[in-house]
Formats: sequence, structure tokens, C-alpha cells
Amino acid sequence: MFQKGDYVVKANEGICCIEDIVQLDMPGVSSDEWYYLMIPIKDQNAKLYTLTDNAENSCRPVMTEQDAWSVIDRIPEIDQAWIGEEKRREAEYKKAIHSNDPTQLIGIIKNIYSRKQGRLEAGKKNTAVDERYFKIAENALYQELAFAIGRPKEEIGDIILERIGEKE
Repeated sequence: MFQKGDYVVKANEGICCIEDIVQLDMPGVSSDEWYYLMIPIKDQNAKLYTLTDNAENSCRPVMTEQDAWSVIDRIPEIDQAWIGEEKRREAEYKKAIHSNDPTQLIGIIKNIYSRKQGRLEAGKKNTAVDERYFKIAENALYQELAFAIGRPKEEIGDIILERIGEKE
């Protein structure tokens, strides 16, 4: 169970702070159920409610700084999530995004990057689906890494390249 003040990563929402644990006084909502009231760091005016009993399915603690550096160090070893079947690709991208798992995000980022390079070499544009999911996955991953290591999100790409030895 999470506590008031904990930071969590909520699938499809990003990093949120648990502001409170409340019961909702609304028609159609059981008065016996407890909810986490979460505030996304990307939009301090938004409020999200998640059942405490169901939170483990959609939330996880934000990675620690040590975890973040470990994830960055493992990037070269993480396999790209190759999905050859065009019709299944978007569904797999959605599944990876919803998984809330940095390793899966890295896998689809690597896959989309590889596909983009191949398409550009063949004189084709990147697909809109690939472009959209690349941005979503990269944003989710970079936001959490930045939060965990205490650096601006805009620096994370360079930090990753420096750390894995691809930038001087």
C-alpha cells in the first residue's frame, strides 16, 4: 500500500504524488472503498483517483536514483521489441506503454528507432504510429529517469549517450 506523499508512476499518466487517501462521496460509488488522490507532476491542477485495492495494477513506486542509473547502464543489453506484423505493432506499443515497465519502453524505443533508420535508408518517411509511440515512450522513460536522478528531462538523452559511451 502506498502512503500519503509517495511518488508513483501511474500507467498512461506519468509520475504522480499521492496527495491523500480518501473515500468519495458520489452517487454510484461505494462509501466503503478508499481511493488514492493523486496529483500528476506534469499538471498540478489535475486530480486522479485510483482505488487503493486496484492500485498495484496501474501504479508502481518511482524508481530510485540507483535504479535509474542501473536502467541506463542496461540500455545496450535490452533487446528491441521487434514486432514484424504491422497490424499487431500498435497493440504491442500500447501494451508496452501501459505496462509501466522501463525495460519495455526501452525495447519499443529501440525498435521504432531501428525501423525509422531502415525506412529513411529506403527513402521512406517514418510512420505516424511509430512517431507517436516513440514520443510517448521516450517522454515516459525520460520523465521518470529525470525525476529519479534529479536532472532536467531535456538532459536525459545526452546523459544516456554519455553513460553508455556513445557520446564524447
